[in-house]
Amino acid sequence: MLHDRARIYVQAGAGGDGSASFRREAHVPRGGPDGGDGGRGGDVVVVCDDSLRDLQGFKRRSHYRAGRGGHGGGSQRHGAEGETLTIRVPPGTQIVGAQGAAHDEAGLEGDDGADGHAREAADLLGRRWELLADGQTATIARGGSGGKGNKRFATPTRQAPRFAERGLAGEEGWLELRLRLLADVGLVGLPNAGKSSLLARLTRAAPKVADYPFTTLSPVLGVLDTPFGAHGAPDRQLVVADIPGLIEGASEGAGLGHDFLAHVERTRLLVHVLDIAPELSQGEHADAVVNHATIEHELAAHDERLARLPRVLVLSKADLVPEERVREAVAEWQRRLGDDVPVLATSSATRAGVQELGELLLRLVPDLATAADGLAEGGARTGEQELAEHMVFRPTAGASFQVEALGEGTFAVRGRGIERLLERFDVDNEDAMAYLEGRLRRIGVIGALEAEGFQPGDEIEIAGVTFELDPHE
Repeated sequence: MLHDRARIYVQAGAGGDGSASFRREAHVPRGGPDGGDGGRGGDVVVVCDDSLRDLQGFKRRSHYRAGRGGHGGGSQRHGAEGETLTIRVPPGTQIVGAQGAAHDEAGLEGDDGADGHAREAADLLGRRWELLADGQTATIARGGSGGKGNKRFATPTRQAPRFAERGLAGEEGWLELRLRLLADVGLVGLPNAGKSSLLARLTRAAPKVADYPFTTLSPVLGVLDTPFGAHGAPDRQLVVADIPGLIEGASEGAGLGHDFLAHVERTRLLVHVLDIAPELSQGEHADAVVNHATIEHELAAHDERLARLPRVLVLSKADLVPEERVREAVAEWQRRLGDDVPVLATSSATRAGVQELGELLLRLVPDLATAADGLAEGGARTGEQELAEHMVFRPTAGASFQVEALGEGTFAVRGRGIERLLERFDVDNEDAMAYLEGRLRRIGVIGALEAEGFQPGDEIEIAGVTFELDPHE
């Protein structure tokens, strides 16, 4: 069974804490601060791996965590960087940041060095990545930065800082993984049209075959090989996908239509498999013309680009009707569709027409080298949308802050930048709070508080932490 969807939770490593250390050496009574910086937390990186075919590996594991950064030490020893976590996915994987639960509900223990509180794991919400080619990488969660040691805070007027920064937590959140197959050829058609049987004859795939609708509940891949020297060309392969049976209303989600149609989007050629005698399997009122129109309508309704993909019409189950009727049906459909759509009759039971279909597909789908040459000469690859390199710029959260009066003598400061600044320091450390006060004054927070009626000694709440602040000039 092909697994084309998965949901995982990723957490980048937290940064290591800086060290508040002082040099201790014989005959050096005032060695000064020598605390080293904490190391940066490890990133979570996704790599596109052509050897993978689906998302089955994510069914066994759903939580992924990168290594945290090492803490700083004395003698200006910096902490080691956290180990990067690499996650491998198959080509065609879309990764979307999903709505998730709070950090404590995710089943992960909180890292030391952060604020010690569960926080909403929504860092990745709304982000999107897509990996198509082997070797492509994307950093989906960045590790937290390490804290500075007290050596970094030494100044001519603050020669013995007794505080250091804490490391910040890494990005984390839930991700939805969705696979859209990168097949060269897609077999489409109504349920029980003979797609699975045809795929089994064209390739070495072994899909489930039975005489009832919806035998295929997930896409099945097969590889069509080119014999060496055939058509004067070297060996090459085509990936053929048996797309589960579509029904009327599939473009609106009927019968898992959205899930099935998503796999058709990146195919380079579609093979419409049509039962040559639907009245034998679907009842006397079944009509091949109506069946053909139903599938074509659903493809166009899902994405108009699918209507422009090159087609091959295969009239399946030709062994069930006389040869004369087969010839008449092929001629009739050729007149109906025109010369741009080749029409063949096949029988998976007798293998009639299967070899001819394989040779036709290998001729119609150019190899990658030929397609690349065509694009270089200004042409367009058939059935594919030419993409240019680009960068997408999205607005980020504002760097500003808001001050709110909660009551008499109590104020709140909102803003992600201010909250992250507070996470850096221990509010019980007087030296750290004196430094933090100076930072808040330079940023403009103290001025904004005073404009709201703040008085020295009033309480301030930032990110759920309440403390008193007594600013002085």
